[in-house]
Amino acid sequence: MNIGILLPGFSSDEDDWAIPVQLNLVKEMAHKHDVRVIALRYPHRKDTYQIHGATVHSLGVGAWTRGFRRLKLWFDAIQLIKQLHKETPFDVLHAMWGDETGLIAGWAGKQFGIPVVVSIAGGELVGFDDIDYGLQRSRFSKWIVGQALKHASAIVVACTYTRRLIAKAGYSIPNERIYTISLGVDTSVFTSQPENQIPKRLIHVASLIGIKDQSTLLKAIAVLDDISVDIIGIGRDEQALKTLARNLNIDHRVSFLGAIHHLELPKYYNRAQINLLTSRHEGLGMVTLEAGACGIATISTSVGLLPDHPELGMTVPVGDHQAMASAIQTLLNNPTQLQRLSDSAQKTTQEKFSIQRTASAFIKLYSTLN
Repeated sequence: MNIGILLPGFSSDEDDWAIPVQLNLVKEMAHKHDVRVIALRYPHRKDTYQIHGATVHSLGVGAWTRGFRRLKLWFDAIQLIKQLHKETPFDVLHAMWGDETGLIAGWAGKQFGIPVVVSIAGGELVGFDDIDYGLQRSRFSKWIVGQALKHASAIVVACTYTRRLIAKAGYSIPNERIYTISLGVDTSVFTSQPENQIPKRLIHVASLIGIKDQSTLLKAIAVLDDISVDIIGIGRDEQALKTLARNLNIDHRVSFLGAIHHLELPKYYNRAQINLLTSRHEGLGMVTLEAGACGIATISTSVGLLPDHPELGMTVPVGDHQAMASAIQTLLNNPTQLQRLSDSAQKTTQEKFSIQRTASAFIKLYSTLN
């Protein structure tokens, strides 16, 4: 099968984990299929190169290209698809994100007669003005998402939460065009090492930005005694969060570890007893699956994947630090319950959410569109 994957950015080489799950997915698909990746904005060079058997065509215009140059990017991407389709016809175009990648794929698919799959992967369906997050905050961005969804042969969501957001955002999409397929984790990398676990140590892995709501996490930790947490990630809110930790008098229990290489993450998951996710919005919540593969249960706000799969952990209301603290205390006070939940998280991730299952599900979907 000849597959075209459109992404805002992709790895510049095999050691670049720009979007780890996408690199794993492309690697898995390229074992058996002809995969061509079109990367719009990253890497920051115009190039054609090979990664794990897939061919990557990068347009390299930069993350902040706007205005006329953005329209030119769209035109150039469609022309590239036309050229590649003429050389070797695509069986399907798959846009990862229902923003400009979905718009480009939809327009190209309509023009050249190629089935199009659009995955909702981030903030396409939400808008939070207070933290400048989400594409539903402007009429133009909302129109872009609408174009992506309108021209898609199939729309992929990871969970019920995201499926509901489509209608909530005002897009009228027939239910039969919406498919639930979750991106998966590399279970050969994320594995359990229970002997490394440190009692009463928790972990949180996310960019330090408003949508991840680490302030709620810190307030929850402040309610608890003798609990420590590793926070892995970088972002514009880092200094404000460190200041908050000091003001809450918990800075000695909170370790801001910065950016950790993707392949090093299992070591940090495995020294934690519980994974925490405090986001105001998640289309999936990949950290839930990374932790699960390592045999670590997650306490998550009621967004993303976990509400559909309670075997992965527990959910609490968004923004409720008291509920988060109570859930943490409940699990730590009940080792048998915590172990049972951790075991079920690992079993569920291995059986339902491996990257191999994701690739197989996508291939099956592509086949139905041809």
